Amino acid sequence: MRKLFGHDDRFLVQSVRSELDALNIPYLMKNEFVGGAVGELPWQDSQQEIWLLDEAWYKRASEVVAALINSASLNSGQEWCCEHCGEQNGAAFGVCWHCYR
Repeated sequence: MRKLFGHDDRFLVQSVRSELDALNIPYLMKNEFVGGAVGELPWQDSQQEIWLLDEAWYKRASEVVAALINSASLNSGQEWCCEHCGEQNGAAFGVCWHCYR
């Protein structure tokens, strides 16, 4: 197993999970239900984490994470062009609808 992603933004973690589910990439959630312990535990121990069950998926899964983080940081509300395939994507798309990158 290999850690893929961890963050305190539960919406971002859920976005990553949704993309991994759509691509049938097997993963395990760590600390999914410890939100109530925040304050009792150090923040590092209560942060949700996504772990890959098969390291062979790491490259593809990390591309998904990078695209979502890039999308979240841009949040410009404007269309964007995929760097991989050149497809024009609407502002609502965090991952290219054509090549899923």
